[in-house]
Amino acid sequence: MEALDAGGKPLALPRRVRVQPRQAYSFARAAALGWRGDAPAIVRAGLDYLVARYQRPDGLYRTLITADDGVLDDSAWLYDHAFVLLGYSAAAALLDERGAYEARALELLGRIERTWRRDDGAFVSGEGAGEARDANPHMHLLEASLAWAAIGRDPGWAERAEFIATLALERFTDPRTGALTESFTPDWKPAPTDAGRRVEPGHQYEWAWLLLRCDRTDRPERRAGALHLIDVAERAGVHGGLAVNALDSALEVRDPNARLWPQTERLKAALLAESLTGLPRYATIAASAASELMKYLDTDVPGVWFDERLPDGQFRITPAPASTLYHLIGAVEALCRGRRVAGPVAGASRGC
Repeated sequence: MEALDAGGKPLALPRRVRVQPRQAYSFARAAALGWRGDAPAIVRAGLDYLVARYQRPDGLYRTLITADDGVLDDSAWLYDHAFVLLGYSAAAALLDERGAYEARALELLGRIERTWRRDDGAFVSGEGAGEARDANPHMHLLEASLAWAAIGRDPGWAERAEFIATLALERFTDPRTGALTESFTPDWKPAPTDAGRRVEPGHQYEWAWLLLRCDRTDRPERRAGALHLIDVAERAGVHGGLAVNALDSALEVRDPNARLWPQTERLKAALLAESLTGLPRYATIAASAASELMKYLDTDVPGVWFDERLPDGQFRITPAPASTLYHLIGAVEALCRGRRVAGPVAGASRGC
């Protein structure tokens, strides 16, 4: 299922491969948070469907199929495969099958590295993408590597996470503004494309959250860099209490609308920053993010969400993307782990 309509009914839309492991991850993490549904059966069925309908003969995964399982786009992309690795990690923990799923993950990782890794250690983004280095796929490969480093046996997971965390601050971050940008040429100049001129506040928070998870006492510059990403997003990317969709390379607003997912990433980053630093300003940010996030969930049908808010405060009436559940589960998990949060945040986390 790709999306729900405003009444909570599934829509017969083309199905992106990334949604399948995101949903497996979401149900596995929901079970860890106390959800009482049959998460093991759901996760197994979801990953079985992923392999049966999306896996190509070469072991990589196609990007898009129709609602009745026909192939729409047979190309393969790093971003999607990072989520397959993440979904496998969640299944491994939920089903207590770490060895079997780690073997599957390592086999897929080997294919990813042979196909898309370049001599500088970075990855290109996929078939037909040329030689650009895009930040976003690396970000989710970092997320998957951290998940596996926590439960797996292969030391390469932690090593890969360390490499990508360093890459983020040394290559993906603009030294002029301190913002993390989206796309680069092979010699690490901003790509001469729209993506090379785009800064997403949501990604500043998401990268900050991941970099703070890589926090090391012998690398104080990493924490400083992560906190600076939060500061950039707060200063340039939050308007009317919401993290907007996009800025330009000068950090001026280019898309003033505000999707749901950047609000979850703002909340996650602020909660983790507060727990590591003890600074009250991050608790204040988290409380603001949680308060605004709840408005996206105030729909006529429980379990459906608004996807995007306009500058005038109104919500666009569009389908609720299934892929957003991954962001929402992450926000709930962050709330459950939060240490000292006041107001709406504390209220939202009482059931954890």
